[in-house]
Amino acid sequence: MASHGFKVCVGNRSPSKVDITVERAKTEGDLPIVGAKSPEEFISKLSKPRKLILLVMAGKPVDDTIAQLSEFMEEGDMIVDGGNEWYINSIRRAKELEPKGIQFIGMGISGGEEGARNGPSLMPGGPREAFDLLEPILMKCAAQVSDGACASYLGPIGAGNYVKMVHNGIEYGDMQLIAEVYDIMKEILGMSNEQMAKQFEEWNKGQLDSYLIEITASILAKTDDITGKGSVVDYVLDKTGSKGTGRWTVQEAAEQSVAAPTITASLDNRYMSSRKDERVKASTVLFGPSEKLDVDNTQVLEDLGAALYASKVCSYAQGLGIIKAASDAKGWDINLADCAKLWRGGCIIRAALLEKIQAALVTDPNLLNLMVDPGFAKELNDRGPAWRRVVTLCTASGIPCPSMSASLTYFDTYRRANLPANLTQAQRDFFGGHTYERTDRPGAFHCAWTDTHKDIGDVNERRAGEN
Repeated sequence: MASHGFKVCVGNRSPSKVDITVERAKTEGDLPIVGAKSPEEFISKLSKPRKLILLVMAGKPVDDTIAQLSEFMEEGDMIVDGGNEWYINSIRRAKELEPKGIQFIGMGISGGEEGARNGPSLMPGGPREAFDLLEPILMKCAAQVSDGACASYLGPIGAGNYVKMVHNGIEYGDMQLIAEVYDIMKEILGMSNEQMAKQFEEWNKGQLDSYLIEITASILAKTDDITGKGSVVDYVLDKTGSKGTGRWTVQEAAEQSVAAPTITASLDNRYMSSRKDERVKASTVLFGPSEKLDVDNTQVLEDLGAALYASKVCSYAQGLGIIKAASDAKGWDINLADCAKLWRGGCIIRAALLEKIQAALVTDPNLLNLMVDPGFAKELNDRGPAWRRVVTLCTASGIPCPSMSASLTYFDTYRRANLPANLTQAQRDFFGGHTYERTDRPGAFHCAWTDTHKDIGDVNERRAGEN
């Protein structure tokens, strides 16, 4: 903000960090930043209506900080929470601040350290009048793409946090897909880190161009900075951490009855990775295929690029489906094309693919699923054979590819006009009298499957609560 000419006051519970920030601002171009050592001093230095942006750990620390600062605030002031917060908490805080006349915005921020200084993706949700006051700042500070800033009003309180949550879920899926490709290249193709780095660099020049592909190439090429021997990545313990947004995304997918297998598989794999000791023991008693397959590396690499692209499309389709379902249910009216635009720059999932996704959603705002857009449908169909060869190769080699295989299953399930769900529903009716719908006539029906089955009365009552 200061780099764009806005005068900023910074505060922190550690006064020394305030001093460091103010001093750093002086050395980086004498930026207009001042400091405050107490909540009261901090509020007193802000012009009215005051605009506070909180960047603290989600949960109780946010509540505590709001309590300390709001004591000195007035009607018409605004608090913006820029953390990875559960959207329900943002809705609660907005209601708690209403009696004081303090407006509250929950704003998702993505971009990491680079975005913090050079322009992040900003995803705000809250009162429209509050956003209008904040808009000039956000539009200048956000990452910029060809058609504007990666910041936009997403809807009422909760909408911004929700979009950021799903962004992180897609990020989980994307990272897992890349890890699976890395595993195949390493374990099946026998490629070195240097060779893999060059391949990711090459992919980053084409349709897979993205921040995560770019940094993967850099990671694989980095020599260990502690021993000076080998690559850093080979010293990193294979346990992936998480902070909750991936889990929230999967929970919300279930809550909205939206299938998100790519994202769910990525979360499951993080849980599996955390059980390192168990896996080490299991590796001594559980075995996979012993025969190494003879493969054409050039063909497999071509297939991997196609399979990765197709799987990424499925991951975005699932994430956008979750947002749309929640927006419809809660009356948020989130513009999915705006979401795609916000993610094109500054954020962790920024990718060339998003420009095509944005275009598809602009062309058809009511698109049922990203996969049925004519352009994406053709790309997925064209890449189908390669996609299947990769998943088959993994299965035959005993190499897990949970998110990639889940993506293919998602595609195969969605493209079928008829599924074996008729048998599943028949089973439900058999053991629980849950009824079923017929293909030849409307209404709900129950079958007396055996002589022991009795009349269940009004079949419509048995369907209450189903969706």
